[in-house]
Amino acid sequence: MNRARTAGADYQAKLPAPFGMLGIRTTEGRLSEIVFLKPDGAALAPRDGVSERTCRQLEDYFEDPEFRFDVPLTAQGTPFQRRVWAKIAVIGAGRTRSYGEIARELRSAPRAVGQACGANPVPLVVPCHRVLAAGGIGGFAHHEGGFHLAIKRWLLAHEGAARSGR
Repeated sequence: MNRARTAGADYQAKLPAPFGMLGIRTTEGRLSEIVFLKPDGAALAPRDGVSERTCRQLEDYFEDPEFRFDVPLTAQGTPFQRRVWAKIAVIGAGRTRSYGEIARELRSAPRAVGQACGANPVPLVVPCHRVLAAGGIGGFAHHEGGFHLAIKRWLLAHEGAARSGR
């Protein structure tokens, strides 16, 4: 889900972040999507209360990696994705888990867990960056390198997380 769209007009806010820009989408009074954007666009002031609350909480997270989000989320995803996201949501700042650990708990496969992580529509709020491959950092937002992996590295460093689970 976390892919940039060509038209920026459908964002309810665009927030500068230490690693680029975040596009915020809301639906019916709930956060529906956070999109990682490159830093070359202009910020967009929040257009509704949920996007304003989301931006404020993201700024709080950038100041304090222990900050806990409490924005209302749009219900979305398959039943399996929702089970994966629920496991991810309880991983604390500075902690990591592996795709394999989560897969074993859900009686699934690491690749399926990785696909669900990549489909997470609200990264940071549901911290999929805290899920790593058994032998390294793994992918991020359906990307194996480049801009998105640099964001994952920044987020893990921001939280003081080790490269392996702790």
